[in-house]
Amino acid sequence: MGKFNSDLKKYKKYSGKSALSLLLTQQGLWALWVYRWNNAIYTSKMPGFLKKTLLVFGVIHQKWIEIVTGISLPYSATIGEAFYIGHFGNIIINASAVIGDNCNIAQGVTIGVSGRGAHRGVPTIGNNVYIGAQATVVGPVTVGDNAVIGANSLVYKDVASGTTVVGVPAQEVSKNDSKGYI
Repeated sequence: MGKFNSDLKKYKKYSGKSALSLLLTQQGLWALWVYRWNNAIYTSKMPGFLKKTLLVFGVIHQKWIEIVTGISLPYSATIGEAFYIGHFGNIIINASAVIGDNCNIAQGVTIGVSGRGAHRGVPTIGNNVYIGAQATVVGPVTVGDNAVIGANSLVYKDVASGTTVVGVPAQEVSKNDSKGYI
């Protein structure tokens, strides 16, 4: 559970609170714990029957966490180390999404599928990316490392590394990177 330890370390860095306090009060950590546990089973090399059996119970636990927290982190998504969910609720991540290391997302974020035919797909989010409140990132797009996606933005085209995008549709507004946000 090394990735969960990196998540917890990041939460401690931001809050200055003890691990116990965070584990008891942070819904984002609850969702991350269930995700990390189920993802470890999903990516393990254990026999298929055992894996499927454990994942049935894992999905039940995941659904319970979704109901309690409003955060959907499917076990088949790929989420890197030191992931931080800034606020509780309404976070939806597609089961095929890829999110890099050291990323922060705020409440109301959707990372989902969009498009038709050959243009249908899900996002790939780079490392050190900040995604603001209520932002939506959809389709087969790539968000480069160190990018910032502003609150309430709709991203359906690639975002260059080290840039800030805002708006509907999201447009590059500066070359400021995520350094001040992560």
